[in-house]
Amino acid sequence: MPKERPINGVEPEKSEDDIQRELLGPRGVPGAPDPAKMTPQRAKKTALYHLDPGHAS
Repeated sequence: MPKERPINGVEPEKSEDDIQRELLGPRGVPGAPDPAKMTPQRAKKTALYHLDPGHAS
């Protein structure tokens, strides 16, 4: 019997990118730290809370 497939609109817990990062590392080097850092300016612009509740229709 085939596995149950998730219904449309439900995101999997891991994306393909997440799986590749686990296998190959952030820059293709397994076990290497991620060199990307958030700049202070980007940190100011990034919202702390998700305020958009979405659309009603």
